[in-house]
Amino acid sequence: MSDATNSQKKKKFSRRDFLKSSASAGLGMALTGTVLKGASLTKGKEEKKKAGNLNIAIIGTGVQGRILIESCLRIPGIRITAICDIWEYSQRYASRYLKKYGFTVNIYEDYRDLLSKEKNLDAVIIATPDWMHAEQTNSCLEAGLHVYCEKEMSNSLDKARTMVNTSRRASKLLQIGHQRRSNPRYIHAINRLVHEKNLLGRVSQAYAQWNRAKSDMIGWPKKYTIEQSKLEKYGYASMTHFRNWRWFKKYGGGPIVDLGSHQIDLFSWVFGVNPSSVIASGGIDYYKNREWYDNVMAVYEFKTKKGIARALYQVQSTTKHGGFYETFMGENGSIVISEVLQRGNWAWREAHAPEWDSLVKEGYLQSETQPIPKVKTKNIFVDVRVTAEAGRWPLPVELAKPAHQPHLENFFNAIIFGTPLNCPGEVGYECAVAVLKVNEAIKSRRLLKLRPEQFKA
Repeated sequence: MSDATNSQKKKKFSRRDFLKSSASAGLGMALTGTVLKGASLTKGKEEKKKAGNLNIAIIGTGVQGRILIESCLRIPGIRITAICDIWEYSQRYASRYLKKYGFTVNIYEDYRDLLSKEKNLDAVIIATPDWMHAEQTNSCLEAGLHVYCEKEMSNSLDKARTMVNTSRRASKLLQIGHQRRSNPRYIHAINRLVHEKNLLGRVSQAYAQWNRAKSDMIGWPKKYTIEQSKLEKYGYASMTHFRNWRWFKKYGGGPIVDLGSHQIDLFSWVFGVNPSSVIASGGIDYYKNREWYDNVMAVYEFKTKKGIARALYQVQSTTKHGGFYETFMGENGSIVISEVLQRGNWAWREAHAPEWDSLVKEGYLQSETQPIPKVKTKNIFVDVRVTAEAGRWPLPVELAKPAHQPHLENFFNAIIFGTPLNCPGEVGYECAVAVLKVNEAIKSRRLLKLRPEQFKA
């Protein structure tokens, strides 16, 4: 037997082992879903449905596309058969990475060629710049494919609305990549602690931030520079625009959209309603070669069933102070949470800790090794950003997977088992309205009133 054959077998074996150890529940893990009931495969694919196998393509294999590919590789039954990107560098990187795990994929430059030539696809993952989401999503849905589309749905609300309508018309699933909606830590903290247990009482304030250190424009290997004619064919003014699309108005929405979407979406989840107004301040105060605001502070107002609530959000691109996290404050206490667990000596609780025994016994919090204080108070402070080692009362559920994996699992479960989607197009559109209106509020320098009908696609 040749060394090449042995090497190939080792690759396949290592991938099986990798899948066994990484996907604790695989496609059988049906997370709690909301809003939209899942759709099944077409009749010609029933056998595949029973076997739990899906053929998928990835459109957009840049940084975010590769993150999603990595998560897909951990999910049994998901077969990546094709990739698409206009940049040769991204094509080569993704195809070689997939080959390590036994996938030999067809490579396309134009997504339209992919759709015309790939006949056995079940779903498509779209991780291209925001301005292309609507065009590509609509084409895939109309081709009879289910779509997982990265957030933001679009940098245009009109285009985002077409995505929802096409999904309805085609009777195909559309999941938007707000992955916190499928994160078991957020599901537990928001659905169980805040809503079910009413741990905080009336929640009247929220604060979230995502701060990043200053950075230069993203470069590229010069030997992989895309020819100007090709850039223009696909709508890009230059290689700088292509690599830094988030900063230019034609292609994206700036840091408030790129980063803020994930966290602003949580405000509506916690308060149970969409915002009724937003006022914001921001500017191009530091970087002079970019079109979008490099810092933003926005204040939302929510008319909840329990009264008025407000949320403050900030995004900074010149300081990483505090990183990223979310805080929800109520009359009886507050919860601080973040997507990625952090290590460190955080201020874990206020001077007088509450009585935690009942919460531990009921499974809402995990017990600690140190004695639990017996001081009773109405004001509790739970910081669940930290790890079990650094913290005292961590959540009893954790995410032992890449952050995007549960959201992809939810999407695949919806296709195969009919599991409700955690972030269907309708929910993604509501978030798009809340986020894109911030840029409008900054430009107009006034308070924007938001009506309920504006959030309906």
